Amino acid sequence: MLRRLIRKMSPARLIVSVYVLGILFITLLLMLPVSWKPGVRLSFIDALFTAASAVSVTGLTTVSTGDSFSVFGAAVLIFAFQFGGIGIMTLGSFYWFLLGENIGLLERKLIMIDQNRNQLAGLVQLMRLVLLLTLAIELLGTVIFGIYFYSTGESDTIWSAFFNGVFHAVSAFTNAGFDLFGDSLIRYSDDYFVQSVTMALIVLGAVGFPVLAEVTEWARKKNKRFRFSLFTKVTMVTHAVLILLGLVVIWLTEAGHSFAGMPLHQQLMNALFTSITSRSAGLTIIDMSSLHQASQLLISVLMFIGASPSSVGGGIRTTTIAVIVVVMINFAKGEKEVRLFNRSISKDDVYKSFVFFAMSVLLVIVGIFAVLMAEAHRYDLSAVLFEVTSAFGTCGLSTGITGQLHISGKITLILLMFIGRIGMFLYFSLFTSGKKKPDIKYPEEKLIIG
Repeated sequence: MLRRLIRKMSPARLIVSVYVLGILFITLLLMLPVSWKPGVRLSFIDALFTAASAVSVTGLTTVSTGDSFSVFGAAVLIFAFQFGGIGIMTLGSFYWFLLGENIGLLERKLIMIDQNRNQLAGLVQLMRLVLLLTLAIELLGTVIFGIYFYSTGESDTIWSAFFNGVFHAVSAFTNAGFDLFGDSLIRYSDDYFVQSVTMALIVLGAVGFPVLAEVTEWARKKNKRFRFSLFTKVTMVTHAVLILLGLVVIWLTEAGHSFAGMPLHQQLMNALFTSITSRSAGLTIIDMSSLHQASQLLISVLMFIGASPSSVGGGIRTTTIAVIVVVMINFAKGEKEVRLFNRSISKDDVYKSFVFFAMSVLLVIVGIFAVLMAEAHRYDLSAVLFEVTSAFGTCGLSTGITGQLHISGKITLILLMFIGRIGMFLYFSLFTSGKKKPDIKYPEEKLIIG
């Protein structure tokens, strides 16, 4: 059946279709009365928005998750986090592993596209490792949070403590950004233990599965001459630089504003958590609307950049911004070759980075325009910019306007969340025919640029 479907449509369109069907399926489940708490009714647009946000692991919500959904509804959301976070083909691989079926060339091609990889080699082994690491990390997070919530009295029973623990652990690792507390993690604004474990889960999910695979292999090998790939080096360095940049700038901006009166250690912890969660997670320990507009602008940029490729996060991704920055530096120096860590970057990757960046900027601008038109001057540009970049970067941070948006504004955010989840590579693949174009070279002529 799978092969018959692939013959009728391209792998990219097939994967996108599965994600669309997944969102519709989650929507239908959330529309069931068993998914609601007593006295709650959910409209179709709110159910669709919640489903799209959960599958795209964004975290923007039009209703309070903890106040609206029953245990069954919360369990549906956990499944949606996994479905959208680690990818449909990873779950498909898990199904094939359980049945003992061989994963053929067609299935490997689907995995390659879903995981935004550029080669077929090693995909099956990567999927096994992704599944094992995901289950191990989420299980560890569940145990830690479950014990902590019960011991501190946050939950009355062992069952509720561990259910809250599994929800929060999966939400943090998949960077979904949903919570059952009603205030994200603001109640834990002075609880460094919950913040630290949450930040660790967020980073592990956002850094990328290939990076986790290489780090695991490095830890297993006794040979000290193990060499990390260029992808891992660029990803980890860019990730660390962006976190540090966010920490410093947010602290400097908010020290005399929303952080005023806090001890220095709490100011730094708040700035660090905000910097990390701004990349794609959406969980927060401070009210985003209370931040200085300069901080909101920086957070919007961080959300636009997002997480790493082949991770649970969205945005233009860390490697894209790294290549663009290096090209700009080289251009200023008069150098034509793009190099990172003593390796040359292919012209094709440079070309894709700028195309993806330009198209992402265009999508965000169109999204901002659409929301502004839909809301008829109800919200200023900074609030809409924050909301739109949060949707595109699948982050989920909000200044609190999501639930008050008109239907057309919500639909705009749904589309942005979906594009942010599938990524620009898969988005562009929807419009390619797959047929090889004739290699024709035309005469070159110079243009006046700049």
